[in-house]
This record gives sequence, C-alpha cells and structure tokens, in this order.
Amino acid sequence: MEKLRINGKKKLSGQVSVQGSKNSTLPIVAGAILCEGKIILHNCPDLTDVTAAVNILESLGCKIRREKDTLIIDSTNITTSEISEKLMHEMRSSIVFLGALLARTGKANLSAPGGCEIGLRPIDLHLKALRELGVEIKEESGRLCCQVKDKIKGKEIALAFPSVGATENVMLAATLAQGRTTLINAAREPEIRNLADFLNSCGAKIYFAGESTIVIDGVRRLHDSEFRVISDRIVAATYMASAAVTGGEMDIINFPVSDIAPVLPFFYSSGCKITADENNLHIKAPKRLRSPGTVRTMPFPGFPTDFQAPAMAMAAVSDGTVIFIETIFESRYKHVSQLKRMGANISVEGSVAVVQGVARLSAANVYAEDLRGGIALVLAALAADGTSDVFNLKHIDRGYENIEENLSLLGADIKREV
Repeated sequence: MEKLRINGKKKLSGQVSVQGSKNSTLPIVAGAILCEGKIILHNCPDLTDVTAAVNILESLGCKIRREKDTLIIDSTNITTSEISEKLMHEMRSSIVFLGALLARTGKANLSAPGGCEIGLRPIDLHLKALRELGVEIKEESGRLCCQVKDKIKGKEIALAFPSVGATENVMLAATLAQGRTTLINAAREPEIRNLADFLNSCGAKIYFAGESTIVIDGVRRLHDSEFRVISDRIVAATYMASAAVTGGEMDIINFPVSDIAPVLPFFYSSGCKITADENNLHIKAPKRLRSPGTVRTMPFPGFPTDFQAPAMAMAAVSDGTVIFIETIFESRYKHVSQLKRMGANISVEGSVAVVQGVARLSAANVYAEDLRGGIALVLAALAADGTSDVFNLKHIDRGYENIEENLSLLGADIKREV
C-alpha cells in the first residue's frame, strides 16, 4: 500500500502555483457531451477523479487526448446512453453525467455514484428537478432508467437546498431544452459560474450563474470551444494551511483570490498575515496559531465544507478552543479519530466538534478515509514531531495533484513510498 512518509516540524516557504479545479473540471467534462464537435480544455488537473470522468466519456463513444494539462475531447459520436456501475462508482460526482446524457441523447441508464464515504449525498433533488423538466425516471435494482419523450421542456424549478450537483444537472439538461428554465435557490459556488462560462462559450444562453436564480434559455445545439478551467480554491486554501501549521511563509499564485474570501477571516483570526492581489496571495504565519472561534460550514458564500477538515488540522495546534459545526454532510468527521492518534484534543457530538488546541502533535501512522480528511492528516503530519506515515493515498489523489512534489519544493520532508 502506498503511503506518504512525512518528517514534520519543517517550516514551509517558497512559491506554489495552484492546479486546476477538480470540482470545475468534472461537470465541464460532462458538459462536453452536449457539444457535437471538439472541446479543448486547459488547466485540467491530473487527478484520479478526472481520469474516472474521462473513462466515462470514452465509454460513451468520445475520443479524448491529454497533452499535459489540456484535455481535447471529441464528442461527435455518442454511441450509448448507458454508464456501467463500475465507472459510476469511481467518483461521487458521476451523477452529473445524467443531465448531460439526457440533453444529448434523450435517455440515460446509470447507477448511483460512488467515491468518498462522507455521508449521504442524496440525489433526490436531482431527480425531482429533472422530472419537472419532463424526464421519466424509473429506479430499478439500484439503477436509474431515464428517458425524455420528444425534448426536455424548460420550466421554473425551485430547489429545496442549493445543491451544487443538482444545480449542475439542471443547467446541463436545460441547455438544449425547449424554452426557458428558471432555477431558483441555485448553488452559487465559483464552479457553477465556471460551468456556465464554459457552456456559454459553446453557444449556450445561461444568465446570472453565481446568483441564487439562474436563467437558461435552451438552444438547438452547442459548438466547438476552447476554454480554461479555473484554479482550485480548496487546494489554494490547503497550501495556505500548510504554511499556517508549520509557522511558514509562502506565495500562492495563479488562482482567483476572490474565490477563497469565505476562508480568509479564519486565517486572519488565526493570526496569519495576508496580502493579496487579484490572482496571487502571500501568507505569513505566526509562531503559534490563535483560536479563530467558531466555524460553521455553509453553502457558498459561507465557509466551505471541503475546507472543514484542513481547518481542523490548523485548530488542533492553535492556542485555544475552536468549535466546528458541520451543516452539509453528516459523516465528515472521520478524520477526527486519526488526528487524535497524533495527540489532537477533539470531541465530537453529532454535527459539532470541539477542538482544544495542543502545543504539539506527535507522529503516528494514520489512514485517510476521504479526500479532505486525508489532506488534513498530511497537514497534521507536517506540524507533528517525528515521522508519520499517511496511508490510503487513493483518497488524496482524487483531488491533489503531485502533492508530495509541491510540498517538497516548499521545504517539506515528504516522500511517497510503497
């Protein structure tokens, strides 16, 4: 089993460039199905989740070539509307292919998605919204058998919760629909804006993406496009956290700084000094982090659930008590037991985690159980005394590109070993 061997207590410094966004790349790759031609996508990270999405496209008949961080997708010939259970289970967000397949072929046959076990990610919001667009959906033996009579019809839809995945599926399905779709209580994440920008570059007519109400006027077809995926805001915040937990100082470049506005108060309250322009940020950590108080995860523009675990690694070595309230996923504290193996003082009651910072963490063998929890263990190991081994790297590799190489360049003593 592969592991990261990390010798901690190395102060990180230097400059790191932020990779492309996983959570933007995946729905955009799905959106390529809608285009009867060639799509060129730049800044696509080399991640196992992206590979899984590419495998799904190829299974549907698309021709794909990768040149460094560029994906070239030819979706002229879609030969099937069915995705195997094996491919669907390779990533949690695979359900986003449903809306795109329905819009392009009028039918889809697939199973529920897989990926990290961070709690239920119900797709009932997706299915309810698609049914309102005229999709007939039958659930049989764990599979979804979906079809559209004639064409998808635009309609006003109100989501009960601003789900990112449901918003993406409605956008993809409605892009080629007849008439106007108005989506109320839509997700507002930067990745939603990026998906809309991509689809519009292909000829779609999507308005107000990034706001709570999105309007989609259906078009007959989409054309070729060349597009650049935004950089990953969670990865950027993670590198900030690596400087914070090690008392370091670094420049994090090539990402939209405005996308991490929800986490900046956490860093400021922790005692970090930050200067930034539009696309670059400099962070200098104090000798010891302070407690930032209470953290409540919320849909964007609130504190992102994807940064809860890395923030907890910071809290574990801060001077004071930090209270986390997780409102998005009910099983997103699986990293707590592993952090406690390293000496963290954390207690959990339901959706609330209370972290009493300790002066030092100790090295341990720890096991990642999901993507963000896994990177939190890496951060804790960077701050700990001694040499830690972090196992189950398949989770970390879903969202972080060349993590050991980038951290090494910043001064970490970290190696990937078998």
